[in-house]
Amino acid sequence: MHFNLFDTSVYKSRRQTLLQNMGSGLIVLMGNEETGMNYKDNWYPFRQDSTFLYYFGLDVAGLVAVLDAESGEVVILGNELSIDDIVWTGPLPSLKEMAGAVGVTQTAPYNDIATWIRKARAAGRTVHILPPYRAENKIRLADWLQIPVQDVDSQVSLPLIKSVIRQRVIKEDIEVAEIEKAVSISADMHLAGIKYAKAGMKEYEVAAKVQEAAYIAGGRLAYPIICTVNGETLHNHYYGNTIREGQMLLLDAGAESDLHYAGDLTRTFPVGKKFTTEQKEVYNTVVASLDHAVSLLKPGVRFRDVHAGACEKLVEGLTAMGIMKGNTAEAVAAGAHTLFFQCGLGHMMGMDVHDMEDLGEQYVGYADDLQKSKEFGWKSLRLGRAVEPGYVLTVEPGVYVIPTLIDQWAAEKKHTGFINYKALEAFRNFSGIRIEDNFLVTADGNRKLGKYLPKTAEEIEALRG
Repeated sequence: MHFNLFDTSVYKSRRQTLLQNMGSGLIVLMGNEETGMNYKDNWYPFRQDSTFLYYFGLDVAGLVAVLDAESGEVVILGNELSIDDIVWTGPLPSLKEMAGAVGVTQTAPYNDIATWIRKARAAGRTVHILPPYRAENKIRLADWLQIPVQDVDSQVSLPLIKSVIRQRVIKEDIEVAEIEKAVSISADMHLAGIKYAKAGMKEYEVAAKVQEAAYIAGGRLAYPIICTVNGETLHNHYYGNTIREGQMLLLDAGAESDLHYAGDLTRTFPVGKKFTTEQKEVYNTVVASLDHAVSLLKPGVRFRDVHAGACEKLVEGLTAMGIMKGNTAEAVAAGAHTLFFQCGLGHMMGMDVHDMEDLGEQYVGYADDLQKSKEFGWKSLRLGRAVEPGYVLTVEPGVYVIPTLIDQWAAEKKHTGFINYKALEAFRNFSGIRIEDNFLVTADGNRKLGKYLPKTAEEIEALRG
């Protein structure tokens, strides 16, 4: 095989649990296809669907699976390679060989899936599908279900979504080991970038060195690298700036292991050898926020409350600097902190860097008794629910100084009881700082994942010296 797998028993056990949890109906799990970037045969790097990988492990394009929750039948459908395919790809295992490697004995040609689905629907049975996030899969499902494409979303199965989440959210030991591997590669990526960056370089030179470290370790990128002197822009994938003395470089980069588990780390460091006094004060505030959040992270605690605690630490630091004022808890309750922290503290992580986000944030990160906020800042918190042992998540507080947002709030005289707009003028061009680590929730608290990556201002400056 040209791809890696867990032991066959892992996939068989996962599928059996899913069948038991669902109880009835026909479950259809879509694999992904090769997709052209600018013409048919110039493909994006292939990435298999994560739920398909979870239950079947086969990192191959052009597969779909059906699981009959009543009969217990499991079938993988796909097409055998033609001689024309083999000319380009070389010989590959047959469909039956691939299925056998993950404990599936029944296979069928890809187009037979339409017959399975239509037969089930004709018998009045429920066909369970997950939300398709790729257009080609939505089009195929529409054809098989014999409905307009725009109606496919209405056929998505909430019981299947919840069953998949219930299994995937608790990480098995073998999964934690893979995530640790990815996080450790991610740490090496950051070390490479922090040590390599020099004033006068372009951001893309540093990004290239970071990506090189992922490939050297046998990994790939879990998401596009963020490498920017404009750290106030939360997701910035432009790499054309020249980095200069006195600036900070924000680096958000993570690796994906060969079994497609992700790491997700962020560090912010000075382009020169040292932070300025103001930069270090804000940096230490972010470190204190991260450390406080980690101290709160344990089973039964809502991550929304961990987020609130981290926000209070940010406000404490900014108040000590004279940028904010008033009562800390009241400032956070009013949302004044969102001028500086517009996003959420963290998110689930696993096979997807934002784990299972395709299944719906409300179901992954929240619960029936906890709805996602619609308020600015809070609405960007992807994870709010009480955490449990086996959850893997990121903790990533930050301070982002966005001049356009400051001007809007100042014009509206918003939160003047908590924000010192006059003092803030001196920080208009500060940019932003984010620090992020990855954690496993354990029975009695949490454990940081992966090899150690320097975090304190002193440690970062030592790497830059």
